[in-house]
Amino acid sequence: MNRAFIDLHCHTSASFDCLSRPGDVVKAAADRGLTHLVVTDHDRIEGALAARELAPVGLTVIIGEEIKTREGDLIAAFIERAIAPGMSAVETVAAIREQGGLVGIPHPFDRLRGSLLMDARMSGLAPLVDWVEVHNARLVGGGNERAAAFAQGRGLPGVAVSDAHSLLEVGVAYTALDGDPSTPAGLLAALAGAEIVPGRASYAVRLWTPVAKAVNRVRGNRRIHPGAPA
Repeated sequence: MNRAFIDLHCHTSASFDCLSRPGDVVKAAADRGLTHLVVTDHDRIEGALAARELAPVGLTVIIGEEIKTREGDLIAAFIERAIAPGMSAVETVAAIREQGGLVGIPHPFDRLRGSLLMDARMSGLAPLVDWVEVHNARLVGGGNERAAAFAQGRGLPGVAVSDAHSLLEVGVAYTALDGDPSTPAGLLAALAGAEIVPGRASYAVRLWTPVAKAVNRVRGNRRIHPGAPA
């Protein structure tokens, strides 16, 4: 059986807080041994589409998006049209499913970011999603441990992700799978036996994010506000 190495949460310069060009991201992913990469820019997919076109042989790029819902962030994978921010989490899941996509919960207990499960009422979303990030390389504090307990208690697959916002972070954490995660059905089947490969983004690297935000603001690449076209 094929062994696959996938990072399910990674950003490019299409995100308002990242400066990594899509071509450089896919090169870094391939150089570090990843076989699959889900590009999940904030509320847009242009970077993911460019990354798919530029991906070297041996690396499969899956079109994804990190979507800001009213209650917190969600990850979409296997979509072809951007999904606008600002809907409820339930409405956003439905919009992803309409495209045949899969849904993940990113950094679910991160106090510093828009995390769904910080509100206990959001635990009811568990039956609607396909995986939970139980190891996010950028998460500070005990959120990963809480996420792992949440996923285990609800029978959801847990994944490790880089949440890369710089080239140095690409693939620093990833998930190893048996099978072919190149399709929604293939990824779902492979997640049942997912192996977490943890890693950490250094604090020094994370200090680059405010710089990226400032540069992108000057370039006119700002966060998409709810209600704006996707």
